[in-house]
Amino acid sequence: MRIALFHPCLIPAGIPRVFVNLARGFMERGHAVDLVQATPGGDFHSEVPEGVRLVDLNCRRALTSVIPLARYLRREKPDVVISGAIQTNIAAVCATRIVRSRPELILTEHNIVSVVTKDAPMFRTRITPALIRFFYPIADEIVAVSEGAAADLEKILRTPARKVRVIYNPIISEQFWERAKAPLTDEVFQSESRPIILAVGRLHYHKDYPTLLRAFARVRKKIDAKLVFLGSGEEQSALLQTARELKVERDVEFLGDVRNPLPYMKAASVLALSSKVEALPTVLIEALALGLPIVATDCPTGPGEILAGGVYGTLVPVGNDAELAGALLKVLSHPPAPAEPEALSRFQQDRVIDQYLALMPHRE
Repeated sequence: MRIALFHPCLIPAGIPRVFVNLARGFMERGHAVDLVQATPGGDFHSEVPEGVRLVDLNCRRALTSVIPLARYLRREKPDVVISGAIQTNIAAVCATRIVRSRPELILTEHNIVSVVTKDAPMFRTRITPALIRFFYPIADEIVAVSEGAAADLEKILRTPARKVRVIYNPIISEQFWERAKAPLTDEVFQSESRPIILAVGRLHYHKDYPTLLRAFARVRKKIDAKLVFLGSGEEQSALLQTARELKVERDVEFLGDVRNPLPYMKAASVLALSSKVEALPTVLIEALALGLPIVATDCPTGPGEILAGGVYGTLVPVGNDAELAGALLKVLSHPPAPAEPEALSRFQQDRVIDQYLALMPHRE
């Protein structure tokens, strides 16, 4: 088969990482793979496996890519299109409807849509559930990346339970372990003698990093520790100001986007996730694989699902800096044993590829 993986842009983020892994998995099974991006740019191109063709539609926004995507579909005639992200999903539905030779269309949902759109500042974000109700049912298959995301999507679509299929993201592969072997080149981080609390992700309000900073201020009153953020975003200046107000700015560091966070995770003491909402946070799966202790908020819905309700890590209430601080102190004082291997089986690349291929018209 020729399989097209349609996504917004190759930036260091969750969906591009997942789609690169899918591309590698399909290619290893002998399929031709096109990684089609709606908008240009991105500094993730070096991660694209050799043999996977990169197609840039060069649009200003994902929603304006309908006609360029339709041209691509007419020219290349892929058997299957797998799309990820809401805007590219809508564009994919429109493009596949206006071509004569229609490919199988599989939409993937990586968000808890009802939560991330409920109080969004932009009107176009708040109307997303209505757009999903109109466009998503036209697709051949709808896949959510977690049970929680599937249940949320089924409520929005007003469809019977189990209508949305659940396929976890392909995180664990040979390539993952190769990335994990890379040396840590940050000498300052490597030479740090204090325990390091690590936060990995976009500096976005959904991550609720102010609560993490307040929790860290409580931790600092008990032990000499350091808090390091990997990731960039619009909240950085506000977070810096919060750190100053809490008088912990000297113990907090923002390192920006890091192409490979795994060496940092191997050198850290604990991973902290303070999010208000997560569908399936990749960083928790990576931390599990590396044996890094985890403290995460029990937000809708990914952390609880990944950590099996607290079996593989510590879950705390959303927005409660006292509970978060207490859990961090406990883990730093008495690090838990690494999770058992079966905790990762759901996220193995080969298993995920098998599940996607089972949805396709030309099965292996």
